[in-house]
Amino acid sequence: MTPSTLSPADQQRLDELYARLRECSTRSVGYPTNQAFDYSELFRFLEFSINNVGDPFHSTNYRLNTMEFEREVLADFARFTRAPADEWWGYVTSGGTEGNMYGLYVAREIFPDGICYFSEDTHYSVAKVLRLQHTRNIMIKSQPDGQMDYADLRETLRIHRDVPPIIFANIGTTMKGAVDDLAQIRAILDDLAIGNAYIHADAALSGMILPFVDKPQPWNFADGADSISISGHKMLGSPVPCGVVLARKAHMDRISRSIEYIGALDTTIAGSRSGFSPLLLWHRLRTLGDAGLRDMVQTCLGNAEYAVQEFRSHGIEAWRHPNSITVVFPKPPLSMMQRWTIAPRKNIGHLIVMPHVTRAILDAFVTDFAAALQLRT
Repeated sequence: MTPSTLSPADQQRLDELYARLRECSTRSVGYPTNQAFDYSELFRFLEFSINNVGDPFHSTNYRLNTMEFEREVLADFARFTRAPADEWWGYVTSGGTEGNMYGLYVAREIFPDGICYFSEDTHYSVAKVLRLQHTRNIMIKSQPDGQMDYADLRETLRIHRDVPPIIFANIGTTMKGAVDDLAQIRAILDDLAIGNAYIHADAALSGMILPFVDKPQPWNFADGADSISISGHKMLGSPVPCGVVLARKAHMDRISRSIEYIGALDTTIAGSRSGFSPLLLWHRLRTLGDAGLRDMVQTCLGNAEYAVQEFRSHGIEAWRHPNSITVVFPKPPLSMMQRWTIAPRKNIGHLIVMPHVTRAILDAFVTDFAAALQLRT
């Protein structure tokens, strides 16, 4: 078969796209995607259609898979999240939304008539998932700093205490990096004598930060979570969206099904799953190691604090939560939005100090911000 080639015009389009993406990556500061990685060692695996169909802990008829590596990735994440030994289960997902969908799916299967409670600072995709799953839900007010309003949660739970609650906790909110306190949520449930409850933790970004700080907020399985979703393309960095979801194994066992066609258990949301994503995560975890991960996190936290101080030195009010790399500031002028990749919401904006966001980039951003404010006045 004669190999096909692109036309000169199509090749030029690809070259222009590459140049544009390369330029944009240096000014991408508003979204939690790490641009600093090198996976060239894994390019050869793109020769194969690798598919991790079915449960990663069971065999499958499709042998072009990376499930052995997927299980090692999951074991690392189980350690990071303090999952109970031999009592957890999980898989590599397509990203945070699928991980959240899985946690909410399991919760609804356990409590078909349950009500899901989530704060107004929750990621927009969660409301969509709840609509897709036809799960009853109530939005809880947020505090000004982005945390769930625990007084509103308590009162709402008290009114509906005859219905099992499904608590959707944010472990690092999208805009402000706020962490909902699982210990406080569990204390409210205990105080109201609510025994049947499920807590899912959306730890998309902070799930790879809090394991590597000295004083993390209560957020993991040891603090009361029933399932946790963490993104892989955010703090770790990946050329494709991916993530991990973990749940208590007793919950997963209630929804598993055996499928003859693939010779595997159907326990995931997706049927066919990427077999390349687990390799990316495995490679990243092995090349960095725990010490490298801690160094990466601590560097980002130090740079985030540096950014806050630089903003303030230019008369721009900025702040961040403890253990957060999300720096919040007033909504930038339009000229800043056109030059930099920033995520605004209402009257605020933020930058997320990922590993590729150096102090030189922060200096340039703050300088541009200050200049834009002067022009506007």
